[in-house]
Amino acid sequence: MPLPVRTSICFLCQTRATIAPVPALLSTWQATRSMATMRRKASRLTLSPNVSKPTLNKPRSGRSRDGPFAGMNQKEARIRDTPRSRSQAALKRSGEEGKDEKKESPLYKALKMQTTLSPVPYARRTATKARLANVTSFDHFPLLPAVRQSIFSQALPGLAEVTPTPIQRLAIPRLLKENDGKKDIIKPASEDAPQYEQYLLAAETGSGKTLAYLLPVVDAIKRAERVEKEEQEIIDAQKAKEREEKLKNRTFELEPEEPPMTDAGRPRAIILVPTSELVSQVGAKVKALAHGVKYRSGMIASTLTPRRIKNTLFHPDGIDILVSTPHLLSSIAKTNPYILSRVSHLVLDEADSLMDRSFLPTTMEVVDKVAPSLKKLIFCSATIPRSLDNQLRKKYPDVKRLTTPNLHAIPRRVQLGVVDIDKEPYRGNRSLACADVVWSIGKAGESSDGEDFGPLAKYMGPKVKKIIVFVNEREEADEVAQFLSSKGIDAVALSRDSSSRKQEEILAEFTEVDLPPTSDEIVLAQKQHRADKSIPFDLPNSKSEVTRRLPNTKVLVTTDIASRGIDTLAVKTVVLYHVPHTTVDFIHRLGRLGRMGKRGRGVVLVGKKDRKDVVREVREGMFRGQALI
Repeated sequence: MPLPVRTSICFLCQTRATIAPVPALLSTWQATRSMATMRRKASRLTLSPNVSKPTLNKPRSGRSRDGPFAGMNQKEARIRDTPRSRSQAALKRSGEEGKDEKKESPLYKALKMQTTLSPVPYARRTATKARLANVTSFDHFPLLPAVRQSIFSQALPGLAEVTPTPIQRLAIPRLLKENDGKKDIIKPASEDAPQYEQYLLAAETGSGKTLAYLLPVVDAIKRAERVEKEEQEIIDAQKAKEREEKLKNRTFELEPEEPPMTDAGRPRAIILVPTSELVSQVGAKVKALAHGVKYRSGMIASTLTPRRIKNTLFHPDGIDILVSTPHLLSSIAKTNPYILSRVSHLVLDEADSLMDRSFLPTTMEVVDKVAPSLKKLIFCSATIPRSLDNQLRKKYPDVKRLTTPNLHAIPRRVQLGVVDIDKEPYRGNRSLACADVVWSIGKAGESSDGEDFGPLAKYMGPKVKKIIVFVNEREEADEVAQFLSSKGIDAVALSRDSSSRKQEEILAEFTEVDLPPTSDEIVLAQKQHRADKSIPFDLPNSKSEVTRRLPNTKVLVTTDIASRGIDTLAVKTVVLYHVPHTTVDFIHRLGRLGRMGKRGRGVVLVGKKDRKDVVREVREGMFRGQALI
């Protein structure tokens, strides 16, 4: 009977039908291995069950966790779209905390260099302004009659109305408290704390800070001199009485008399300034005030000869007020420490310079030596940098701060113009732009500010315009002065490389104020005017003798050596050849203008690499009358 037909044949039967029989020589295990190999090869030919599926499962993101070495051979970097934010502690450790907020905040100004100045709250400024409104005359101060009279005759001669400035209204009565018998009670925190009073006088440039501390110092010296004279009379009377009694008891015994104490080389007050130029200026002010008050003053600087320094300091009649630099005074005190044994008042003028890195060790050495006899330590400055503020908070936490409402502000009577040197016709030539500005100012008419000679102007001739050009590097001072001279401008350079005599001569031309003419000068000017109108008999031989010069204009090219403390009342224009590095330099350089209520004009040259946003914000602050902080 035939077998039934099957529709499907098993896999093993199909294999037996297609493959030849294995020879009997092969062992059983070899046949089994061959069969397994054949199955494996055949299984690869079959399709995957996932072929018909539309999509596959998404691979797991991140590193696979199937084994310790899984996910190492990656072909793509699996980076998260949003990185994890760092904690506030990590940002604080790295110093990046608040950086993004500063950049995005509208309060973050371009004047990043303003951080060099210490801020003064506007609430304190307003309160100070209200407190000073009632003081309108020097008669409100408890000064000695001789000191008060010397203000009108010697300190401020020729002025019809003499009124104290804000810093004088604020500082003079406070510094006179001890002189008037109303001494502030000092409670030092520890035994190492200073036992003397400390004051900080801070006011805008040209506001009379020198007179603000000089009048109380002179008043204190005269009062101390009167008290010492009375005490000395009592002591002399007692000594005379004792001498008579000794002579009666010991008729035949002679005792050598002790030599009297001398005040030579022992000043009562010392004023320290950073430069020899300020020594001359402050010393002249101190000497002028001494004509009416009658006290002995002197000034010593490194520019003077050793013989003159010795004669000034060790004069037989003694000395009351000494003006010097810290380095010179410290070197003298090392060999003669006796000169600092009677100092009751020490003034650090331009304290922001005297308390910086270069002067601080020497300045503090002088302060420590005068500490046993010191009664008042006075800091005086036109700016309060953060470095000075930190030093005062560290060394003198009890210092009394006397600041004016307009501190760190450039007066609104000073105008600031900007010249872009990248535009035509300068094309980046800064020296050419400076020469063009000077020529424009020299050729412009004189502004009527009440300082001309009125109807005598046609006889006296036009006034000489005086301009100061500030550069950042002292090597460029001579180069700019030579370039201006080649363009027909009367220009001179002043820097540390100049000799002391040349510095005094140059500064004298820019600090002296033109006074009204005397009767003899008027007569000579009228004769010269009539002679100039006559027909000349001598004519120039050639055209080469006639050169193009800028008449009636003098230019001083200098560095910051002339930007601090120099009383440039005769200067009405300042050209900033370079943009200053810091706000402190802005204030001191433009502070040569607007002194004693005068008007002034400043011009800054701006190039491609300069901070134009800084200049713009300084100009806006000047227009609003705000402090640059």
